[in-house]
Amino acid sequence: MRKRDHNVLTNAASLLICGLLAGVVVAAAAFPAVAMSGLAAKAGAETFGALPKELTVARAPQITYLVASDGKTPLATMYDENRRDVKLKDVSPYMQKAIIAAEDHNFYKHNGVDLNGVARAFVNNSSGANSRQGASTLTMQYVRLAISYSATHPADVVAATEDTSARKLREMSLALQVDKEFSKDEILERYLNIAAFGNGAYGIYAASQTYFGKPPSKLDIQESALLAGMVKAPTAFDPTTKAGYPEAVGRRDYVIDNMVQIGAITKEQADEAKKIELVVKDKRAPNGCVQANKQSWGFFCDYFYRWWMQQETFGATSYDRERRLKSGGYTIKTTLDVQAQDGADRAVRNHLGVNSKAARMVAVVEPGTGRVRAVAVNRNYKLDDREHPQNKVSSDPKKAKKGIRGTYPNTVNPLVTGGGGANGYQAGSTFKIFTLVAALEKGLPLSYTINAQPQFKSEYIIKQGSKAACPGTHFYCPVNASKSMAGVHNMWSAFGFSVNTYFIPLQQQVGAENVVKAAEKLGITFRSPDDATLAADAHQWGAFSLGVSQTTPLELANAYATLAADGKYCEPIPVEEIRGPDGDKLAVANPRCEQRISTQVARAAVDAARCPVGDRSATSKCKTATAGNVRGIVKAPVAGKSGTTDSDKTSALVAMTKQYAVAGIMADPDWPQTNQKMGHDVANGINPAVYETLRDAMKGKERIEFTPPSGKIIEGDQRSIPDVKCQSIDAAKSRLRGAGFDPVVATNPSPSSCPAGTAAGTSPDGRTIKGGVVMIEVSSGQPKPGGAGIGGPVVPPPNGNGRGPRPRG
Repeated sequence: MRKRDHNVLTNAASLLICGLLAGVVVAAAAFPAVAMSGLAAKAGAETFGALPKELTVARAPQITYLVASDGKTPLATMYDENRRDVKLKDVSPYMQKAIIAAEDHNFYKHNGVDLNGVARAFVNNSSGANSRQGASTLTMQYVRLAISYSATHPADVVAATEDTSARKLREMSLALQVDKEFSKDEILERYLNIAAFGNGAYGIYAASQTYFGKPPSKLDIQESALLAGMVKAPTAFDPTTKAGYPEAVGRRDYVIDNMVQIGAITKEQADEAKKIELVVKDKRAPNGCVQANKQSWGFFCDYFYRWWMQQETFGATSYDRERRLKSGGYTIKTTLDVQAQDGADRAVRNHLGVNSKAARMVAVVEPGTGRVRAVAVNRNYKLDDREHPQNKVSSDPKKAKKGIRGTYPNTVNPLVTGGGGANGYQAGSTFKIFTLVAALEKGLPLSYTINAQPQFKSEYIIKQGSKAACPGTHFYCPVNASKSMAGVHNMWSAFGFSVNTYFIPLQQQVGAENVVKAAEKLGITFRSPDDATLAADAHQWGAFSLGVSQTTPLELANAYATLAADGKYCEPIPVEEIRGPDGDKLAVANPRCEQRISTQVARAAVDAARCPVGDRSATSKCKTATAGNVRGIVKAPVAGKSGTTDSDKTSALVAMTKQYAVAGIMADPDWPQTNQKMGHDVANGINPAVYETLRDAMKGKERIEFTPPSGKIIEGDQRSIPDVKCQSIDAAKSRLRGAGFDPVVATNPSPSSCPAGTAAGTSPDGRTIKGGVVMIEVSSGQPKPGGAGIGGPVVPPPNGNGRGPRPRG
């Protein structure tokens, strides 16, 4: 700040005169007789010297702006007071002159206190006139406002505005000091930024936007005069009301005339300005997520808000953090990708409107940064009006009987991102990725084979008599969605075909606790108390691989994104950059990443995950795909997985490229036990919502290949398979066991020239992983027409549409 020179004698005289007159002026307003007696003057002189000489100035609350990742598209604004400080050079010269004409003609002449004004107020107030004058200068008004904003206790705010001689004296004393510390232009700038203009507008920037929809640098004469006239009484001179409009016009014209008096404009300019019809916009700045730039963007905005409220950087308590957000004057570049967000909004609503009980929920995460690019659901981000509700009665029969309404079409619940009591939804077989990762971490290769039975009797103990138990036992016995899914599978084919009776024995082998640990490393949390209890002692969590734990689309997308980023986990984050009011960047916006999965394990998992969505690499050995059309729709290298729970109560799909991981879950948030079937690759199912989101997000983006795995993680420790052709089945089994393999016998005979009932050969033949399953083909005794080869594929072929039956679990 620049200190200005003051004449010592002038300042001393000012102090003395102010001390004498201040008490007289205030007293004259209420007790004219006392004022004339000289008692007030004596009190003023004695008190003035003891008043504070330094003004503590706290920054007035500033509006916070949220923009999309492009740095320019508005997302939302948040504020306690709609204010944005501007430099005086960015304020129209007309506005600068208008506020002086309206409030303080001698602003550039006095030293913070206008002695002539004090004298005039004394004469006026002691004369018995109806109107009262207070002799406040712009500097004194600034002091009063600054004290209010710097107050730490409500009583201090009252003291700053009460009509007492003590308050006047304090203002005068501090105004003199402020005038010494700051230049006149600095004081004017501070005043224009702190003054209230009504209709929620604080400061000249907000006022010019609210009433005229333009920056303050563009204000003309009549607009400047209107705003300058409002600070005296914003409610009385409110041009947006029927009663206030004529008062506002009269006050505007009064200020215009005063602008002529101080030489700011000519008489001709004034006459022209007063002829202009006053037109105001009454455009209050939107506040909060319910007034986001687009209603559907409210869900992303809400995710940002909840994230902010968890950051200790912004304060020790939730109250402190909210105040920082709504008064800190931040400019926040969020991670919202307009192209991806708009695509997701279209996709979740396509063929499934906001009045559907079923919620199609989609989240998009950028691998390698954790930046959340889109959050979408077929709902309105809106509080339902209790007086005139739009929401339907809850789909939960128990709640419906009580008349409780559901979350459709309007809700502000974090359906996609979780939190606030929203624990998530079962995501079915998408969780098999965690079993696959745990197995790879244990050293099992992608080519690891298991003879998947139609039903697998596990060692996991569940309630006897449960539908999931083997008849008459308490052992968990999962089955597949189709009997045709049984057979010898490796990780590629089992993941692509979603074979339950491959993954549960695989989970049993590597340990359910290790599968849960892999899920946690990839960011899965257990919000539900029941899930948290099971996760704490996961050894007996038999069905975990089938996605019975609750999760959210955001968690699921980020888990898969970690694998796409070669095992680098990044905490989901909704911001790219946060700048304070002074332009300084905050480190809290930086990505928070760490390597949680080895690069080769992550690449191997992605290699298997290409199978379900119709893609493959040079190393992958895919068979059937449960969502085989994704690759052709996205037209880019993709990986992912579909999932379904029992009775189709939920459906899920994850699809990702190197740039985006998209996860979608379709469920009934109001009634998890819904009797509605959630579809997959149908017009109103979850699959189109996911692959259309990914397709649109990838428009104009580079097509980047996933890096395939290398080394033993693909084939493992390979051993030669002995030739057992034409040997007895028992001899063949014995020889294979002796070579370190796990022999199984095929159920159906194969064409062969070997004697019937003997070994026709093996599948695979040649070489396979040590300890792997080798199927003994049984000869039918009849050669294959045209040749003597063995028949029958190991894994059943697709069912005609390239997808196979949809998995359950």
